[in-house]
Order: sequence, then C-alpha cells, then structure tokens
Amino acid sequence: MELTISQVTQSLDVTPRMLRYYEKMGLITPFHKDNYAYRCYDEETIKRLQLIIVMRKLRIPLKKIAVILQDSGQMKTLEILRESVEELDGEIKSLETVRSALNMFISHLDEATQAKARVYLLGNNVLMKAVDALSLPKTTLKEKTTSLSDLDRANENLDKHLNVRILMLPPFTVASNHVIGEDPEESVGDLIDKFIRDSRLYEIKPDSRYFGFNHPNPGVLEDGIHGYEVWVTIPDDMDVPAPMTKKKFRGGLYAAMTIKFPEFQLWCELNRWVWESAEYEADYSELGAENMNGCLEEHLNWVYSSHMGWPENGIGGQLDLLLPIKRREKR
Repeated sequence: MELTISQVTQSLDVTPRMLRYYEKMGLITPFHKDNYAYRCYDEETIKRLQLIIVMRKLRIPLKKIAVILQDSGQMKTLEILRESVEELDGEIKSLETVRSALNMFISHLDEATQAKARVYLLGNNVLMKAVDALSLPKTTLKEKTTSLSDLDRANENLDKHLNVRILMLPPFTVASNHVIGEDPEESVGDLIDKFIRDSRLYEIKPDSRYFGFNHPNPGVLEDGIHGYEVWVTIPDDMDVPAPMTKKKFRGGLYAAMTIKFPEFQLWCELNRWVWESAEYEADYSELGAENMNGCLEEHLNWVYSSHMGWPENGIGGQLDLLLPIKRREKR
C-alpha cells in the first residue's frame, strides 16, 4: 500500500504541516517515486503514523513518542506509559478531592436549606479546610476504553474548557510574502527573515508581529500542492523590496487560542468553541475558504527571534490560532 500526501492527510485526518514536522523529527520517512515529484508513504510509514496519532491521543509528547519508535526492547516504552498513568492517577485523585468537597458543600447547604437556615460559607471551618486542601487539576479523563472513538471523546472532554481569549487586532501595514508549492511553509519565511534582519525591523518596530495563513488552502489544489502567505507588520511608510508586497490589514475581532507547534488539529476545537458560543459567531472573510476564511496563525516571538539570529529556544514553538468573530445578534 502506497499513499500520496493528500491521501494520507484525508485518511488519517492530519495536516501536511504536521506530516512535515514529523519528518523533521525523524518520526517518519516518506519517499519519492521515479518521475513523481511528490511524497509517498508506504505501509510501514503509515503504521508509524497511526501509532503516533494514537500516542498523541493518549497525551504522550512527541519527544517521548520518538523514544518509543526507536525502543526495540520496549523497556523505555513501558517506563513512558507508566509515567503517563501516574500523571493521570494524580489528576484523577485531584478530581476526586474536588468532587468530595463539592459533595460536602451540597450536603451542608441542602441540610441548611431544609432547615430554612442560611449558611455563611466563609465562616464554615470544615468546608474551608476542604477547599484549602484541594489540588486543582488541569484536565479530566473518565474514559477507560481503548478504541479510537473513545479516545476522541476523552480528548473532547480534556479540551472542553479551552483557554480561548477574545482580542481585537488593530489595523496595520504588513510586508507580505506568498509561496505556492509542495512545502510552502518551509521556504516562505526565508525572505521575510532576511528582510527583518537587513532592515533591523525589530529596532525600528519592536512590537512587530508575524502572521501566516494557507493561501490557497490544502485540498484546493492537487497532489499536496498548496500555498502559504506570511505577513510581518511594518511602519506605514516603510519600503518593501520585491518580490514581497505591501498590504493593509483592516483589523477585527478574533477568538484566539495558543497552541504548541504543530498541534494544528486544535483548529477544530477553536471552531467548535465559536460554534457553541452563546455570545459570538464566526465572521469569516468574503475571500472564502481559499484564504482560510480570514483565519490567521500568529507565530509568537518570531520577529524577535529572527532579529537575534534564532537563539536556542528563541521562539518557544508557540502560535496563536485566530478565528474572526462578531457578536451574535440578539433574537
């Protein structure tokens, strides 16, 4: 069995950028057929991808997955999995503590309500001691089965309290670079990077920011070919060398969520959050799906890191996913 990059992304529900990142980490190795320009994936690589996907659903970090894939004796794999179980046990224990405290509140308040008495919670030593003892968890995991569908539901439960921020992007001027090809994200930033350093942009505009978006989106063109466009904010009167272009961005209201590269599947979670919001709804661009409907990916600390010559850990691997929104009309 051999699949193209388009077939893999569709069948396994991963993005081309995630695949390329896995390649850079050495987790998978695609190949090129003779007289065929695009990546292909054989059966062994697809199996490795499936294992990576399952391990990510189990909340195993990519660095540990790399160890698992190289662990022929499987002793390190056992150690990693046991560590993950211990972490979950700690979270479950914390949740049980929270549940016990809540049940104490419920029981005490219920008794007081039945007796038509008012409870001054801040003065109740028993309840306050229970609250003080809490070790609040960050996540919850209740599913105990091992099917992919159950893992998906577990991940939805873990991510249901997303840290979504609402922010207003102001109007600004940008220097833009646009590349279309098999790996546009790999090369599109090179020209911008040179521009930042040559112009000493960070010194001129230390609040400069770096954005990117699919243009056209993967799937619009065939065989994995797509485009990626990047913007770096510049002073309004700054000249931009060709082939870069100068553009104006009108600003707007966005739902924002920070992710660690390359967890772009969380776009689905941000979309779901907006869809379920009682206060906001999507305000997609009239440019349509080819330009990601006006969604943006802000690469945090990018301009500073470029200016500093990319010191170790200079970018931190963080991005903000930005989805355009507007307030829902009251009915």
